[in-house]
Amino acid sequence: MSGVQPYHEITEIARSLSEPLTSAELSAALDRVEYLFEIIPPELQEPVEQLAAQLRRKLAQAAD
Repeated sequence: MSGVQPYHEITEIARSLSEPLTSAELSAALDRVEYLFEIIPPELQEPVEQLAAQLRRKLAQAAD
């Protein structure tokens, strides 16, 4: 986990949801969230899963 700041990254990704993002950006953010999900403490996994779900919805909408 050297150099990884999961709390900071999760916060930045959540903030980016209010901006228009391309499918590629959404996909990259989702990949990052899924990686971070694996390394964060269990008590933070539920909110991060909600963030991942939001990213999946936005990605599905962008594909339409």
